[in-house]
Amino acid sequence: MNARPLTLMAVHAHPDDEATGTGGVLARYAQEGMRTVLVTCTDGGCGDGPGGVKPGDPGHDPEAVAAMRLDELKASCEVLGVSHLETLGYADSGMMGWSTNDAPESFWQTPVTEGAARLAELLHRYRPDVVVTYDENGFYGHPDHIQANRITMAALEQSGLTPKVYWTTAPRSMMQRFGEVMRELGSDWDEPAASEGADAETPETPEVPEIGLPDEEITTWVDTREFGGQKFDALAAHASQGENIFFLKMGKERFTELMGVETFVRVRDTTGAPVPENDLFAGLR
Repeated sequence: MNARPLTLMAVHAHPDDEATGTGGVLARYAQEGMRTVLVTCTDGGCGDGPGGVKPGDPGHDPEAVAAMRLDELKASCEVLGVSHLETLGYADSGMMGWSTNDAPESFWQTPVTEGAARLAELLHRYRPDVVVTYDENGFYGHPDHIQANRITMAALEQSGLTPKVYWTTAPRSMMQRFGEVMRELGSDWDEPAASEGADAETPETPEVPEIGLPDEEITTWVDTREFGGQKFDALAAHASQGENIFFLKMGKERFTELMGVETFVRVRDTTGAPVPENDLFAGLR
């Protein structure tokens, strides 16, 4: 009998991304006794510094920001009950079009084969049953999210492992409701600019893909409302980025109402579990 616990691995780009898209499933499956592994690819150094100082402004120290954000990431993992945190430590590339995209040490400039090899080592170490990351557009076009997708899919090929694989998404119906709520709260929120965490959207071109998918294209709807408070608290643990984390403006109750079901597209499966499904581990237990 195999004593290895069922394992979920979430591959994210920055500190705070883990809470936004997968905080609910990380908390839920941790409570259910699954092993939860978070891989954070970058150091978050392009986030806000103390006092809200912005990247590129006087007094912004990317190394100090990265150290601060690592502490916040560890606090978030504690809230969510994450079993293992792995950080790849690549430099945050900033939003698409920022000069930091071109830095040789940035995640965006890292050869996919290099990042994939490092992630493949973690895949072999933890042998996850379920892997979650972003879609090919990184959900909203952030270069580090796109790169996280690329290295994850390449690492899976290198590893030869066959976990269920999911990409995070959002139902268009929810995005419409989310926009209404944010405007109620006095935000000038604009759907193509909706970003996870600290960064503000500054696209290179005006052609920004619409966020999310039509409801009927979503394969997996996981009810995590019971863990809405944990998810909110995990996001709030990233206090240094609070100015830009507009989800926190909702308060816990409204946040849980809107963010209490996490949605995914299943892109690889060997279990034959029918879709739509309500459990990332459907067919595995």
